Amino acid sequence: MSELVTGEAVALELRPAKLPSRALAVVIDLIVAFTVYIVVTMGIVASTASLDDAAAAAVAVATFVLVLVGVPIAVETLSHGRSLGKLACGLRVVRDDGGPIRFRHALVRGAVGVVEILMTFGVVACIASLVSERGRRLGDVFAGTLVVRERVPAGPARFVPPPPPWLVGRFAGLDLSGVPDGLWLAVRSYLTRMGQLDPQVGWAMAERLAGDLAACTGAPAPRDVPPAAYLAAVVHERQSRDAQRAFGGGAAGVAPVGAGPVGGPGPVYPGAGAPVGQPAGPAVAAAPPTLDVAPTRPREDEGPGTGFVPPA
Repeated sequence: MSELVTGEAVALELRPAKLPSRALAVVIDLIVAFTVYIVVTMGIVASTASLDDAAAAAVAVATFVLVLVGVPIAVETLSHGRSLGKLACGLRVVRDDGGPIRFRHALVRGAVGVVEILMTFGVVACIASLVSERGRRLGDVFAGTLVVRERVPAGPARFVPPPPPWLVGRFAGLDLSGVPDGLWLAVRSYLTRMGQLDPQVGWAMAERLAGDLAACTGAPAPRDVPPAAYLAAVVHERQSRDAQRAFGGGAAGVAPVGAGPVGGPGPVYPGAGAPVGQPAGPAVAAAPPTLDVAPTRPREDEGPGTGFVPPA
């Protein structure tokens, strides 16, 4: 299994395709491509019999590039990484982050594939796949893609609990570009399982993760926020930024992944009952402080106080 990390700090456990299945998919694609190439060539030769040798050679080269290079690139682009051979073998080409490929990925894979598959009869591609840890050929390395198996049972998804409402937007100025994917995975794993941990162990783990996260962002973690709530707020900030990049500025108020229904009970973060020897943080589920306004004292000419203050 190979863990690919998405923008929401979710680990996608994907199984890279092995060399035999990939070779079978390539053989199927090549058989189909050469069959189409032969049929198209025969039609072009019959229709261009009156051309001279130079023109016939140019038409032959254009047919080769269009059918054996251009058509596979178009098929992978339109099918999001599933050619006829990959569809038959249950494979798909994805990006390094698990997303669908685009035209530039298919173009690089197809251009490099001409050298490592067509010109060398697949020898270079086989050697590169055997050497690579995830079975990638040179076209996958240059394009930033990976061939994975689609016919794998998916496990149950775990959701990251939302942060307290009064922490949403507080860490909008943090620089999250230096946080590695491994730390995002560790934070997400803790947040999804913090209710199953011993309070002392959970508190120590949250403090350690919060310290690592603060070191990567360059800003210290606030002392008035429990470490678990701080982690949830920072993960929510990253999810909000990814949503803004994906859907535009109108997604600034997007709900965090895994958030429950509006008005439902929120998650309980460690902090109200801190372990012995640790400073007790403020209750995370508490509402933000309100202003203490003294009641207005009625004037003598107003009679008994009724709580109503006439306009000035």
